[in-house]
Amino acid sequence: MAAANPAQLLLGELTCVVCLDYFKDPVSLDCGHHFCQACITRCWEELSADFPCPECRETFSRRNLKPNRQLRNIVEASRTLTLKSAKEPEVGTVCEKHNEDLKVFCQEDQTPICVVCHLSRDHRDHTVVPIEEAAEDYKDQIWSRLESLKKEREEILSFKLSGEDKSPELLKQLETEKQKIVAEFQQLRQFLEGQERLRLAQLELLKKEIEKGRAEYVAKLSFSSLISEMEQKCQLPASEFLQDIKGTLSKCEREKFQNPVAFSSELKWRIWESSQRNASLGTRMKEFKDSLSSRQRLDKANVTLDPDTAHAQLILSADRESVRWEHTRQDLPDNPERFDTTCCVLGCEGFTSGRHYWEVEVEVKGRRGHCAVGVARESMSRKGEISPNPEQGIWAVRCREDHYRADTSPEQRIPFPPSRAPRRIRVYLDYEGGQVAFFDAGTWDPIFTFPPASFAGERIRPFFRVRARVPVFWPGSSLRLTLCP
Repeated sequence: MAAANPAQLLLGELTCVVCLDYFKDPVSLDCGHHFCQACITRCWEELSADFPCPECRETFSRRNLKPNRQLRNIVEASRTLTLKSAKEPEVGTVCEKHNEDLKVFCQEDQTPICVVCHLSRDHRDHTVVPIEEAAEDYKDQIWSRLESLKKEREEILSFKLSGEDKSPELLKQLETEKQKIVAEFQQLRQFLEGQERLRLAQLELLKKEIEKGRAEYVAKLSFSSLISEMEQKCQLPASEFLQDIKGTLSKCEREKFQNPVAFSSELKWRIWESSQRNASLGTRMKEFKDSLSSRQRLDKANVTLDPDTAHAQLILSADRESVRWEHTRQDLPDNPERFDTTCCVLGCEGFTSGRHYWEVEVEVKGRRGHCAVGVARESMSRKGEISPNPEQGIWAVRCREDHYRADTSPEQRIPFPPSRAPRRIRVYLDYEGGQVAFFDAGTWDPIFTFPPASFAGERIRPFFRVRARVPVFWPGSSLRLTLCP
């Protein structure tokens, strides 16, 4: 293989790989490659981070362009030498056959020739033009094609950079989805562990009751000592026999013997109830698996408060995600949608299908106030005193400072110790299943589940109530509901 031309090697070192021309205001990157300042700026103009080197593709976190004055001086010196050498005769400018200058260009053969060649038999009938004119024509063609190639290269480079920019974004989206899946299954594990602890605790209580009942029945069946005592008593003289006769009769009149079969039946019934709860949990697990396989997802609703329905004593935040109670009534229009007596407000959103949930943070300070969260029918009454229960189209849980109650008829107290009563509640609505349930949003522990209802195609909306008893609602007390993101 022939050795490379030194002039070509030098030209390659002094040429920008972007514009393929001599360096203009050359700058250096940290990887050691050099570019025209305008060329590298144009390559990076749409980037805000991860700046790649167009030659080796190494990326940099910031634009760090170092002016290379020494390279600039070498380029200028090379340009001067090139111009001077152009004025001197170069190898290949003289006809090898006639030793004459190549002054004309044969367009048919596309080669420079001398005047003698033009007059010869080989080129006599060919069209020739001055060599300078031919060079200008071909330079124009080459530059036109060169511009097209540069444009195509810039498009390819831009497409490549765009693809490289999108790759981190796609990877970030995948990582976010991965974290969501991990979090969802972590919540599911917490829920299942809580259910396991609950079921085992219930069975342990049943075990203790069985053992206690067995001990009591064994004691009741031990009549030997009592029979011996009564037989000895009957052998005593009349005067001694009649002493404390009342106590003797009392010992004989023991409480009525309870049939162990009945006791066993009651325990069997309670064990059957526990098995039914476990079966229900199994059904829920199967539903969960089915929902995973069919890619059904539980939708988290973005609930906001509807100011047109808010009672005049309820103050809504600017973002309509929080509501608190105030003693003073606001001057609001008495439109048909607004609650006029009971301190309630509805969510703007309504549901006619699907499974949805949202979370509410409850703040209740003071024993004379309470908050309620749940769902209500669109057609529920807004005027006059309201009794929140399913018969009135409302499914809600009432939160007080020290306990919770389910708004049923009659009310049901929910046994939560104050130290464990959740302050962030997850409201769950399964429209087709007619189910409304409440969970501790932090642990997924169930709080209360209403019996299945029929919504009959009616729109169901989030329901909130904040109420205080006046004037006993003293300073320092507060009532607030906040929708969680």
